Amino acid sequence: MICMLLMGLAAADGVPAAREAVFESFENEALPGTLVLHNVDVERIAHGEGHALQVDFEVVDWPNVFFQAPEGGWDWGEYSGIAVDIYNPTPESVNVAMRVDNAGADGANHCNTASTTALPGEVTTLKAAFRTGGCGPFWGMRGVPILGPVTRGSNVDPSCIVAFQVFLPRPSAPHRLVLDNIRLYGGISAPLEDLVAFPFVDRFGQYRHDDWPGKVHSEEELTARREAEAAALEQAAAASMGLDAYGGWADGPQLEATGWFRTEQIDGKWWLVTPDGHLFFSTGMDCVGTWQQTFVEKRETWFEWLPGEDSPFAAFYGRQSGAHSMAEPIDGEGRTFGFYCANLLRKYGEDWPERWRATTYARLKAWGFNTIANWSQQDVLENSPMPFVVSAGVRGDVRRIEAGGGYWSKMIDVFDPAFAEAADRSLAPTATRYGQNPLCIGYFVDNEMSWEGVRRGVLPSPPDQPCREALVRQLKEKYGSIRAVNEAWGTDAADWAGLREPANATAAFTQDMDDFEYAFARQYFETVQNALRTHAPNQLYLGCRFSSAPPAAVRAAGDVIDVVSFNRYEETIRCEKWTGENDIGKPLIIGEFHFGALDRGMFHTGLVGAEDQEDRARKYAAYVRSVADCPAFVGCHWFQYIDEPITGRWFDGENYNIGFVDATDSPYPEMIEAARQVHAEVYARRYGRPER
Repeated sequence: MICMLLMGLAAADGVPAAREAVFESFENEALPGTLVLHNVDVERIAHGEGHALQVDFEVVDWPNVFFQAPEGGWDWGEYSGIAVDIYNPTPESVNVAMRVDNAGADGANHCNTASTTALPGEVTTLKAAFRTGGCGPFWGMRGVPILGPVTRGSNVDPSCIVAFQVFLPRPSAPHRLVLDNIRLYGGISAPLEDLVAFPFVDRFGQYRHDDWPGKVHSEEELTARREAEAAALEQAAAASMGLDAYGGWADGPQLEATGWFRTEQIDGKWWLVTPDGHLFFSTGMDCVGTWQQTFVEKRETWFEWLPGEDSPFAAFYGRQSGAHSMAEPIDGEGRTFGFYCANLLRKYGEDWPERWRATTYARLKAWGFNTIANWSQQDVLENSPMPFVVSAGVRGDVRRIEAGGGYWSKMIDVFDPAFAEAADRSLAPTATRYGQNPLCIGYFVDNEMSWEGVRRGVLPSPPDQPCREALVRQLKEKYGSIRAVNEAWGTDAADWAGLREPANATAAFTQDMDDFEYAFARQYFETVQNALRTHAPNQLYLGCRFSSAPPAAVRAAGDVIDVVSFNRYEETIRCEKWTGENDIGKPLIIGEFHFGALDRGMFHTGLVGAEDQEDRARKYAAYVRSVADCPAFVGCHWFQYIDEPITGRWFDGENYNIGFVDATDSPYPEMIEAARQVHAEVYARRYGRPER
């Protein structure tokens, strides 16, 4: 559940200090005996008035310094969390995280994770609160006033901590940090609700108790901004950028024009090609829509204004189930409200949907975007004058892998005979709707699926689980008997139903599970591809937007589909990870990335933080350049168009500063300027031709 654990939050500006107990200060000459190193080099150095641990992190997915508890674990039940001071001696900001584990921790369960951005040349304190199930007044928010982001993960028992670690999430370059003063802390000495005056949300959905450049203070400001932006967009539309009607590179080489988007590899670099035969690198914007809402039921005192039933703004109320991830129970369905839509009505008048769409299309083109990307609203796609992608998913009465976990849901069992029918039935309406539109690049099907649940969940599932039956058939064909499997795997199963993963994976077990994982993934991708080919034969299958991405599943995708997609939340793309010996022989595309900051009235940076809006803009340009410079990729799509509500989106509490526009429909000028500059250079940069 997403909830606020007030007693687990450390002191911040304006918050009374909490009691603390030092865990490790690195003043002893010997390094701690609990310390385990994973893809890092460490050195005890003189630092400040004492000593600290200098850590050089390698470029791997999760380099970390890991503190392993002695047998029996650590009893931290008297404390609310653990903190560490991090000095960043480099000129670049670094995203850094800390995880605290109970037994059985796997990154999502039985652990808590906190993250922050270590700013250049500064000391940043990273705090991980122990999430134990208690909730404070700010329920349904991943970041809160004064204290910012809260701890992620499941509930933990502080009285039996088995480990904690400080790590970098998928760094794109080596980084050096200095760790010092690891300590346990107690709760804040005053309730947080006493430190934040209620209501704290103004009539525009903004934070009341702060001011910043671009904050809206009146309806008149909205009108003035609308008129000023309209003039600027009209001027931008008159400027020629050397593009074809689809946003492809008209000044580049002329290739075969098929009337549809396709892929081609030229001089070792993958490209999309427009229907007119020009090179196309997809710079996309996710979630172009107006549907965002936040819970107001049981939170009415948070808001200085909510419309009455007879108000024109009452149309923006909704009702949503609170069972998914809200900390406060909602009986049946809870009332929600969309401040963004309310601001659009204020800004554009009664015909706001049409005027908003026209403004949005003009904005995206003026900012150099050429693709309306995933999760975008149906009316936005159907009226689009620019290329777009379509999001779809397989739905229906198909079994899930019973013993497989997953962040969003358990993995669908592709060996269930109902899967093929469900795929065709699910995809047919969407593919039919857009299948004759040459502006449609193709289809993302499903999203961030629980691929890790295949390998982990197949054997513990019931004997009649279809994927388990498929694995048993594979093993019978290879080994003939359960005895032979036991010999190869080092197991002692009495029969096929009792077969489980060995305590120590043998080479044979690893190979067999790799083979099954590939067969499972291939079954999935071929089934989805067949459905799309039936209903939309001229457009591209853009994959499933891997988050977890086992190599066997990625290889299967590369063997079947047109473009393989990944959601990659990191500072830049490491090209060597996707090329050379890691090349899968198909073009790749980034489905999601973002950066956020806390300098404009927001409470959470999102998955990758930035120092401020200028740093956020720099990071955007650096990310796009890293993708454009990598020959395997054909584009990258930003998540998302609009900031999330400051009080959290209704279904999971995300309230990230990740928009190109804020809740008042006001663009971030730093982001716009960075986008214009990097998008204008991307074709010549990628093709290798100097800019004119």
